[in-house]
Amino acid sequence: MIPTTVMAQLGLAAPILSAPMAGIAGGALAAAVSGAGGLGLIGGGYGDRAWLEREFDNAGAARVGVGFITWALARDPDLLALALERKPAAVMLSFGDLAAFAPAIHRAGIPLIAQVQTVEDARRAESEGARVVVAQGTEAGGHSGQRSTMALVPAVADALRSTPVVAAGGIADGRGLAAALMLGAGGVLCGTAFYAATESLAHQNAKAVALAASGDDTVKGSVFDAIRGYTWPAPWSIRTLRNGFFSDWEGQVGDLGRQQARHHPAFAAAQAAGDTTVAPVIVGEAVDLVQAVEPAAVIVERILSGARARLAAACADGLRP
Repeated sequence: MIPTTVMAQLGLAAPILSAPMAGIAGGALAAAVSGAGGLGLIGGGYGDRAWLEREFDNAGAARVGVGFITWALARDPDLLALALERKPAAVMLSFGDLAAFAPAIHRAGIPLIAQVQTVEDARRAESEGARVVVAQGTEAGGHSGQRSTMALVPAVADALRSTPVVAAGGIADGRGLAAALMLGAGGVLCGTAFYAATESLAHQNAKAVALAASGDDTVKGSVFDAIRGYTWPAPWSIRTLRNGFFSDWEGQVGDLGRQQARHHPAFAAAQAAGDTTVAPVIVGEAVDLVQAVEPAAVIVERILSGARARLAAACADGLRP
């Protein structure tokens, strides 16, 4: 690949980051992506200390980063200290104000990656010292905002003074990487592309469902936040595949929240059993492009080679009389 600002800023051989998917992106996945030249991020999620320690251990000596849901980290800020002790390659913060955590990350000499969903938040992240800004479109799996990747990425790239931009949302192959570079990004962050990776912690049943799914099957809403007892701030809702549980409750989210204690044990049992008619499969609109369970390194190389081919073809076409 042509070197990009993101690669230089984060010390990467490939402009590909794996998203810190809560409960899915563990140490093995992060290590595999980093080993292939990108940057793997362990998903700090909602603040499970034992899980985070275990997954850092599972990453071994690999150069990996970690990501947190910022508003959840605020409930247990000591988790940041735990992460910084592991000397991660980067810390990514998403969905909340950076100000409470940025100084400690800066003092540790670790790059701060901020994921944003609006131009205004991108400017704020830059002013608070983010070394890299991820512009996340609504096509992404999991929580996201309202703007689409195609329009958001160039708007963020134009708005920032000098901070490199990573594109996220709906990107799972070389075409997406090539397009992101043309939009002004210096790399991509992919979650859905790695959901069914060999090293992913997703249940095997969930991986199988993802392989058979289309982006047409995804929905956004708050059903799965309500049943899990997560009070997400209003700007962000979660994209998953539609299943029976979602369809049963999508018009009754308030009732589900009030009855959460009653319904949660059965929901938790379904999650543990890999019952995807109840438990969410948290993937985005790019799930059409996920077609096999395979090692993360293979996925990274395919994205890279696909981007090279697309960019070469575009250059060749542009030079034809």
